[in-house]
Amino acid sequence: MTSKITSNPIKSGQYSKVEIDGRLMIVTINRPEVMNALHHLAHEELSAVFDEFQENPDLWVAIVTGAGDRAFSAGNDLKYHAEYRAKHGKRPPATVKGFAGICSRFDLDKPLIAAVNGVAMGGGFETALACDIIIASEQAKFALPEPKVGLAAGAGGMQRLSRQIPLKKAMGMMLTARHVPAKEGFDLGFVTAVVPHADLMNEARRWAALTLECSPMSIRATKQTVMRSLDVPSTEISMRNLSYPAFVAMTNSEDTVEGPKAFAEKRKPNWKGR
Repeated sequence: MTSKITSNPIKSGQYSKVEIDGRLMIVTINRPEVMNALHHLAHEELSAVFDEFQENPDLWVAIVTGAGDRAFSAGNDLKYHAEYRAKHGKRPPATVKGFAGICSRFDLDKPLIAAVNGVAMGGGFETALACDIIIASEQAKFALPEPKVGLAAGAGGMQRLSRQIPLKKAMGMMLTARHVPAKEGFDLGFVTAVVPHADLMNEARRWAALTLECSPMSIRATKQTVMRSLDVPSTEISMRNLSYPAFVAMTNSEDTVEGPKAFAEKRKPNWKGR
């Protein structure tokens, strides 16, 4: 991974900013005037961004963060939703790939890192939970506050949080809609690491760099196997069924040859991702 970030304005849009650094894509939710709350237009834009990430063989890892220092994402833009309903007499259209273009993207085998720089509420927290790693600023706060406005966390929060931390802890968060600071999120287990606010992006990039040292074929095989094994009734059955497509692709890849060869030759491997 190179040290210089090169902007790619073609991929940036009205509601998001996209930067490319070698194999890494950094996506910044860019609605700071509303604490990066999202509406259906932003969802569609972000969905197109992550479509490109998913399909581009040269991009191996992505970081998602929010613009400004206040919020990762405050969730649904409720004011926009109310105005839309008043004008059109119906809810805004749903986005196939879910909140922020990733919450219903169940076929993405490339790793996502959430760099949570502030408030992550409702759909914002659900977006972070849909990522594989959460790096949080010390000033980050998390919550699923939907019940306080007569809603429920329908973008995967109820399902993901209850699978990622102990059930009683998850229910304690969801049934009270309380705000949880970054340190408590780490103690509960849904936050991977907590760092001073000024160090957030450097830390997220450090985790991305560590991931990029590994074979992308192995990383995708690992993520796909883990995610598809979550609901398999036993470890034995899961281990017998290693016919997941990404695992099979890894075993047949050039990287599987290159890794042991580089180790034997005492050099860094030259991963091909195929």
